[in-house]
Amino acid sequence: MKSAVRVSLQYSLLFGTTGVVMPFAALWLASTGMSGAQIGLLLALPMVGRLATGPLMAVWADGFHYRKTAIALLGLAMALGYGAAALVDSTLLRGLFWFVGATACAAIIPLIDVLTLRVAQRDGYPFSLPRGFGSLAFVMANIGMGALLTQVSEQAVIIWIVAASALCAVFSVLALPAVEVSEGGIAQSGRERFKGLGRLLKNRTFMIAVLGVGAIQAAHGFYYSFSAILWKQQGIAESTTGLLWAFAVAGEIVFMWLIDPWRRKVGIGPFTLVIIGGIAAVLRWLLMATEPSVAFLLPLQALHALTFAAVYLGSVEIVSTLSPRQDHTSSQTLASMLSSGLMTGLATAASGPLYDKWGGLGYLPMAGLAVVGVYAVMAVRAEVRRDLSQIAEVA
Repeated sequence: MKSAVRVSLQYSLLFGTTGVVMPFAALWLASTGMSGAQIGLLLALPMVGRLATGPLMAVWADGFHYRKTAIALLGLAMALGYGAAALVDSTLLRGLFWFVGATACAAIIPLIDVLTLRVAQRDGYPFSLPRGFGSLAFVMANIGMGALLTQVSEQAVIIWIVAASALCAVFSVLALPAVEVSEGGIAQSGRERFKGLGRLLKNRTFMIAVLGVGAIQAAHGFYYSFSAILWKQQGIAESTTGLLWAFAVAGEIVFMWLIDPWRRKVGIGPFTLVIIGGIAAVLRWLLMATEPSVAFLLPLQALHALTFAAVYLGSVEIVSTLSPRQDHTSSQTLASMLSSGLMTGLATAASGPLYDKWGGLGYLPMAGLAVVGVYAVMAVRAEVRRDLSQIAEVA
């Protein structure tokens, strides 16, 4: 089995899990008798906890000989954590076990990204090819579970999550390429790995780039939280809302499979790609604040291909470029922790008060956040270009 097929299937299993967790976990949790406040706290804690768990998971993962070992163990932790949450009656214990499952799930993503970057470079295909299958699986899981829930109870949600998590673990062991953590075969000590993480945190250029990308991604927070509510207030049916979300992810897939290979051929670099995505984010959120009709929402949803996919793909390359090769796991984990963890969590938390006070105009601060992100990435690009020109002059 070719490496592209192997990592594509791994992404499909992982995002086939999150494609059920994100939209339907709250539905299952409510069926257990938990209140809305309890559910919100349970879902938020793993995101906030990534400030501590993210770096620890990265250092731990780099202690193995093969990258897939940590991925397999985290898949097992996902299955055990989510499964145990289904078996207990205590809200406290359910929250604890859910924290384990959700933390393991979040930790797997940057590890698979690093592994895929390595094998994609080695075997000559774009990183976006297998990653696109993850997005496709996410959409199919959305649709599949939605259809299933019209026939069965909410218990199907947790059964799906646990089963898919277990498959992630098994597939990691049996089929993922055996990529070594250390190319020389000599693993760093735990102290050395923590020092590498410390170097990244002190690296001004790296941190500005990561925070800039995080600002652009975090600007999706208001959309993720309140787009469905705002559209319903406009009289847009829930079925249309589902199609609008699916349309956005479809654009993401098209970008990964068709547009990204083309941009590599023509030589558009990752910094430029992120800046284009950030400018598209500014435009998207400014226009979303006008509460457009469905006819205008379609092209705005298509911009998700730029505001998310382009920014995500570009950021993976930027993080890889700006960090030493031996610190790639730590760098990708740190970037993921700040972008989809802390910064998106803060933007999501701020979205509630923005919605209560301004309604649809809550998109405007998100546009401002994207402007900050674009400025930061442009500054880093200029600095990198200046450093490269100085090296060329010395050479």
